[in-house]
This record gives sequence, C-alpha cells and structure tokens, in this order.
Amino acid sequence: MLQKLLEPKSIAVIGASEDVTKPGGRLTLNILTKGFAGNLYLVNPKGGVIQGVKAYTSIAELPEAPELALIGVPAKFVRDSLQQLADKGAKIVVVLSAGFGEQGAEGKAEEKALAEIATKHNMLLLGPNCSGVMTYAHASKFTGVALELVKGGIDFISGSGATVDFLAEHAIRRGLKFNSFLTVGNSAQSGVPDLMDIYDAGHGPDSPKVMITYQESIVNPQKFLKASRSLNKKGVLIAGIKAGTTQAGSRAAASHTGAMATNDTAVQALFDKSGVIRVNSRQDMIDVAAILTLVKGKADGKRVAIVTDAGGPGVMLCDELSQLGFEVPHFKESTRQKLAEVLPAGAGTGNPVDTLPTSGAENLDKVLNILIEEEKDQIDYIVVMNGDAGMMDNRALYRVAKKYMDSSPIPVIPSYVSVLSSEEPLKMFREMGGCYFEDEVELARALGRVVNRPRIYEPETSAAGYDKKKIAALLEGCHGALTPQVTREVLQAAGIRFPGQIELTDKSGLKSVPFAFPWVLKVMGPLHKSDVGGVRVGIKDLAEAEKVWDDLLKIKDATGVLVQQMVKGTEVIIGANREPGYGHLVAFGLGGIYTEALKDVKFALAPLANEEASRLIQSIRSLALLKGVRGEPGMDMDTLRDILIRISLLVTDFPSIQELDLNPVKGYGKDIFTVDARVLVN
Repeated sequence: MLQKLLEPKSIAVIGASEDVTKPGGRLTLNILTKGFAGNLYLVNPKGGVIQGVKAYTSIAELPEAPELALIGVPAKFVRDSLQQLADKGAKIVVVLSAGFGEQGAEGKAEEKALAEIATKHNMLLLGPNCSGVMTYAHASKFTGVALELVKGGIDFISGSGATVDFLAEHAIRRGLKFNSFLTVGNSAQSGVPDLMDIYDAGHGPDSPKVMITYQESIVNPQKFLKASRSLNKKGVLIAGIKAGTTQAGSRAAASHTGAMATNDTAVQALFDKSGVIRVNSRQDMIDVAAILTLVKGKADGKRVAIVTDAGGPGVMLCDELSQLGFEVPHFKESTRQKLAEVLPAGAGTGNPVDTLPTSGAENLDKVLNILIEEEKDQIDYIVVMNGDAGMMDNRALYRVAKKYMDSSPIPVIPSYVSVLSSEEPLKMFREMGGCYFEDEVELARALGRVVNRPRIYEPETSAAGYDKKKIAALLEGCHGALTPQVTREVLQAAGIRFPGQIELTDKSGLKSVPFAFPWVLKVMGPLHKSDVGGVRVGIKDLAEAEKVWDDLLKIKDATGVLVQQMVKGTEVIIGANREPGYGHLVAFGLGGIYTEALKDVKFALAPLANEEASRLIQSIRSLALLKGVRGEPGMDMDTLRDILIRISLLVTDFPSIQELDLNPVKGYGKDIFTVDARVLVN
C-alpha cells in the first residue's frame, strides 16, 4: 500500500480541467509540472485533450485500474465517482472536493456514505476536503506549488493542507528536504494515525528516519500509539502538533484525578507514551525537524562544542544550552594549543571557539578537524555559527561546513544568521543539500526538545503480591462508587498498604478500635469528605472521639464513621482516570488539601514502565518536598514508583474502573500508606 501511495505506476485525475483555477485543473498542472514517470489518466465528461494529455469521458473507459485516483469534481458527484472507481478496482482514492462534514450534518452523512463504499471495497480513502498527496515521485496536490521532494527526506502527514503549504515554504527555505506530504482532510475513513500505520507496515531499511505530523483531532489514539511506538523502535523519530486542545472535556468528574485530567493532559500523555516530540507551532516543528535531520540519529548526548565568528551569539547560545541542562565543556590544553596555532591572534581557543570575522574557510576547516580529532570522546555536537561581516565570500565557509556535516562522526549543526547579506551563498548551501538555523537560541531549544524527547519503554506486567484473581472476585458485579471496605480490599489485593482502619455504624464500636491513638475520623457517605467538614484529625482519646462522632453524624448523607490510625508525613496523590479512546491516565502529584489548589500533578498513560513511573515522580515541581526539607525525612522514591506500577496494573487489568484516587498517600521513607481512597466502577 505504501509503495503505491508514494510511487504509483498510474494516476487518474477525476475532474481534470484546462482551467487551472479549479482543483482538477491545478492538480493536473502540478502533476505535469513536477513530472510523473507513470501513466497519467485524465477524466472529464467532455473528453478531448486537457493540458496536452488525452482525457477519457468516464472512469469506465480507463484502460486499467489506477493505483492512485484523485477526485476533484463537485461534492454532489463525488459518491458516484468513488463507486465507479471501486467497481474499476482502484485501491487508493483521494477526494479533494469540499462541501462535506465541514458544512454540517448532511455533509457528515455523505462522508459516512463515502467511507462505507471505501471500506466495503478494501480501499484507502483520504479526504474529502483534502489538498492531496505530494511525494518524491509525483505532485498529486492541488494547493501550493509543485515542490522538489527528495527520496529519503522527511515525511509529513497532516490533517490540514494549508499547514503543509505554509510549513513547507519556511522549511524548504531553511534547507529541509521532504520525502512526502500527505493530507487527510476531513478523515471520513482514514486519518493521520491510519497513514502512520501504513508507513509503519511499509517501513524498510532505507525508509526515511524523520516524520512530522499535524492533527486537530486524534480520531484513533490507540492506533496513533501503536504506529508511533513501532516506528520509533525502527529508528524513526517523530515530532507532532496537536492543535485545538483548549476546550476542556464536558464530563463531570467525581474524583480529583478526573477533575484535573483535561483533553490536553490526555494528548500530552499520549505523545509521551508514543515517543513523539510534541511541539506547538510550525516554527517549532521546523526547528525540531532540522535537528532530527542534522543529528542523523545521534540525539542522546548533552555536550556541545561551539565554533563562532562572533562573541555575542556564542554567549547567548551558551546561556540557553546551560539553562536546558547541556554542557559546554572545557577543551583539553592540547586542543587549545593546536587551535591557537591555526587561528589569528586575538581569537578565542576555549569553548566557544571564537575564530573572529577575519578567519576564513581554511581556518574553519582546520578548527573542525582539530575538534573532531582531539575532542571526539568529549563532545556530542558541534555548532558552527557564521555571520557575514562583508570581509569574505561566505560560500567557502558554507562548503567547509557541508563537508563536515556529511563526513563528521560528530553531528555538525550550522547557524547562519545573516539571511539577507548571505542570501545567495545560503541558496547555494541549500542546493548542496545543506540545512541550517537562523537563530542560535532556537537551535538550543530545538536540540533540547530532541535530546529530552520521550523514550519508548516496555510496561511492567506484574508486581509481587499483586492478586489479580482476588481483585476480579471483589469487583464482580460492582457499579458506581465502591464502599470504603471494598475499596480497601481491592487496593490491598493490589499490594497497596493502608494504616489501621475500621468502619463503624454504631458509636459504641469506638470502644473496641484495635489500634492506639491518635486517630483520624472521617464521615462515611459523602464522596468529598473535606468539602463538607467530614474529616477530623489528631483525636487523642475516647471522649474526644465520641464528641466528634456526634458532629460527623449531623452531616447530610452520613452513614457512619471511618476510624483510621493517624499517619504523619508528606502527602501525595496517586490516581487514575479513564479517558475515552486513550485508556487510563495515571496521575501523580502533591496531595492532601492542596491537590486542586496547586495542581502540581502530572499524568502518564497506563500501562506504565518503571522508567515512566520514575519520570512521573521526578517531573512534579514540588519534588524537593518529597525528598525532605529542613531536616524532615523524605519519601522513598522506589516505594512511590512501586505504588504507581500497582495502580497501573490495576486499571489495565480492570478497565471497568472509571476513576480511582489515593489521596492522600502519606508517610516517610518506605513506610508510605494510603490514608484515603475512592474507586468508581462502571
């Protein structure tokens, strides 16, 4: 399927036209302008010759089933054209025509009919309202110009044709090379995840190693997850934009975790789990794609050497790199001595190397060679920065940089800031296949995104003492909020520790509580106990406990009192919430009464790997509090990670759990207990 999409042997344009202001006319022009080595079939009811090519009066007249067909007729004729292509045996059809789901319910219904035809005939359908497909082999796209694409470049799969056009112009001006541009329009049948799945199935040893995506809605999160992880394991690095995330979900959440889990947190967790670098703008996308192209898979180190002909930009780059956790290491004394021998007087031989604006291409060649020979075990990237002081022809400098970009074992990343005075030399550099940055700070930020990208890990599938059979028995037939006793039994069967606890419906039971004071008394019945004043802590004796009992039973819907052994220590929240289409989001953050006030909570998609659980803990802003401050002991990180893994197993094994909250989880060191918990099942 992928080969036929990227390099079809035949293309049919349904609705071809001599008028290049119409989609069918512009599409035909782009295909002819770019050149296509296969058979091009044009269909127009009038027949004749269109733009120098024979036109057939109907799809039935075509001499063969086209490997790729594109429909550019008015919306009311699209369904009939699609059916005729299906009858002819076409397997890939792109509908350019607009006037469908974007115009309301009637258009949505028509999209559904198109999808049914395509699915019935085992056909891949892109669109409608789609700008088309452009690859190294053909320009079957009616918007934009017929750009020169290069086999082995970047693959761009987009839900927006305009985004492809706008990004392509800026990216190609920066020297980026593309293998394909694919757009899905309204995604009546197939969206971005479906195309990623096709790319994954067709991936081979020589396939491109960089993919970028744009989506406004993720129609199939699980397919996106599966395809992204598979591509990632094959060495394909992916960056993506998910637009349209500001509107929060409309469901009412009963738990803290559910209330805080927005659509955007689900998207971020999906990207993290998928190993996809999430960016927020076209410019960010171009910058990240440039780094992915330039580092050629060597994107894990954090040591940077800088070679510049101007001190100020070098300082700015150093500052940004340092803030992002990179190292700009000192060179060995022998390296500095060799640099001093080839550079003019007054040049800087440290890191950054300041070659001065008067130092030409020959010196740059020597500097790069010295760094690679002397510091190859000490640096991971070399950034080359050149302006244009008007003292030499920058073409020679750019040729040297390109030589090392192609041959150096250490990735060489160029930053050329004089975009006007060096316009012609930069054009030559792009024609040589060069790719570059125009701003050193944005270079550092893009490098940081790539080096700190989410990684793919295999999830944990078991934990000591985790009793799946017992949990299944406890949850059988349960619906809604579990009682405190069942909640405790389910979580204990998962290996979650609780302090001493007993449920009472009669005040006389206080005299038989089997653990020592101090106690915590919590009202049973109301879901959010703190909100109704239903939690009392530090109960020192029986008399106080009996008085508090009377107060708690006055609360509306109170059914009894939960008595707990009081636990001291830092508080965190651990929870999970099921997001439709995504699965369960596992949450970790600062707990207790500050959970929603501070919202220092992070999310990850279950099932979790140990590395993902650790990252979840390490990513909260208040991590220092968990580690212990001002002489107080902290919480053991391995114990917290273990709890997260058990919750991940629980919601993965039992997807009927809608929401789950352990809040607070409290203690010091390894003695960490769940003080309060809620579980909702449906």
